[in-house]
Amino acid sequence: MKTRHKKLALIGGALALIGIIAALVLNALNSNIALYITPTEVAAGKAPQGKLFRIGGLVKEGSIQRQADGVTISFVITDTAKDIPVAYKGILPDLFKEGKGAVAQGKLDEAGTFVATEVLAKHDENYMPPEAAKAVSDAQAGMGATRHVSPSSAEAAKQGN
Repeated sequence: MKTRHKKLALIGGALALIGIIAALVLNALNSNIALYITPTEVAAGKAPQGKLFRIGGLVKEGSIQRQADGVTISFVITDTAKDIPVAYKGILPDLFKEGKGAVAQGKLDEAGTFVATEVLAKHDENYMPPEAAKAVSDAQAGMGATRHVSPSSAEAAKQGN
């Protein structure tokens, strides 16, 4: 009977170890997830407080301001319904331009400014991240489409190119 107890103890220990490993892996994955939130949702207070998330849309025309140090940049990201100010310190991608699609990852500060740790830009003239294209088209539908995304950008986003 001693061997039976040893086998049960060994199996129980192995299951406990597997459970601990699974819990640690899931915790690590959960802490590295950055949810995508639209500017409209951020303005409505639906952004997670104190956690990383992504915000995407169009870089508002005339909103890019560079500081004297050359690496501190502020701009506004919009889904054409709501605008969110973004502050970023670093080198922007070459394709980052006003009026073009961009996604920024970071956190909201107390003043409501999105402090980005990473900025991603479209990779060719027909691409906008699908989430950003959807947010822009949803916002335009809600506003009566007073402004619009170029058909090539919206169509490319729907196709996932």
